[in-house]
Amino acid sequence: MAASSQRKKKSGRRTPPRTSGNPAKRPVVEAGPVTIGDWIGAARLRTLPLAIAPVVIGTGAARSTGPEFHWVIALACLAVAVLLQIGVNFTNDYSDGIRGTDAHRVGPARLTASGRVKPRTVLVIGLVFFALAAVVGVAIVVRTEQWWMLAVGAACIVAAWFYTGGKRPYGYYGLGEVFVFVFFGLVATLGTTWVQVFLLPQQAWLGAIAAGLFACAVLLANNLRDIDQDREVGKRTLTVLIGRRATQVLFTLFVLVPFGIAVFLALLFPIAWLALLALLAGLPAIVIVWTYRQPRELVIALALTSLTSLLYAGALFWAFAG
Repeated sequence: MAASSQRKKKSGRRTPPRTSGNPAKRPVVEAGPVTIGDWIGAARLRTLPLAIAPVVIGTGAARSTGPEFHWVIALACLAVAVLLQIGVNFTNDYSDGIRGTDAHRVGPARLTASGRVKPRTVLVIGLVFFALAAVVGVAIVVRTEQWWMLAVGAACIVAAWFYTGGKRPYGYYGLGEVFVFVFFGLVATLGTTWVQVFLLPQQAWLGAIAAGLFACAVLLANNLRDIDQDREVGKRTLTVLIGRRATQVLFTLFVLVPFGIAVFLALLFPIAWLALLALLAGLPAIVIVWTYRQPRELVIALALTSLTSLLYAGALFWAFAG
């Protein structure tokens, strides 16, 4: 013991203190003040097209049913979708951070996991965005007098929180894609159409399916990037459950099936053929997912898939409203 102590003194090295694997129990790391850029990064702007696309498609479908165009309601729907998406991103940062899931992630560092921001602060920011979404949502309900949609809005917020929050988050049990398809596809698109014209035409349903598939594809790319880390921490995403190859196949289907829907819609709305131009972003994303060597490359695939959904939505809006 004495010899060991002497060796430590000679080397001048100190054994680093042990810290908890839970960022909530660690002191905030002194790495300089958190900047506005850090908060913007935590909002994950590259995912916002997934919130915008269904509203664009739903508004186009509403416009296709008649000459009336409810710009105020459409913008309110857009605000709800974007605020919910940002809220999900912050609460996901919080929940994954306190569980230690993000401790060794491949993508950009998260606020909670990095220890630079207190977990409670990140949680409060996420809840604020949920509250803002709720306020705008209530305004839409009051304006349209569709009171039953209060329950839909509440379900959206509950689903957003329990994606990674709570004791048994469904995102940790392979159900993330199911809820993403339902809420970022069907609910967002059909809800946008309904509050504007109180109808759900065929094109709204088909557009909702397409939007949901793109959202699921982005989630698959994200989880494929983090598959090794998720396995280590026991996060059983769909990608962890089915493996890399099956995920690559599923991702390809989720990206390409919407273009089959666009071809069908083009029979009724000829301009919908322009949606095929979104393949210029979608195909490179598929190639990256199949040929990537480093997980970081999948960040590009994720961004390209989000862009694909937005370009696709813009083309359908033009087709429906033209």
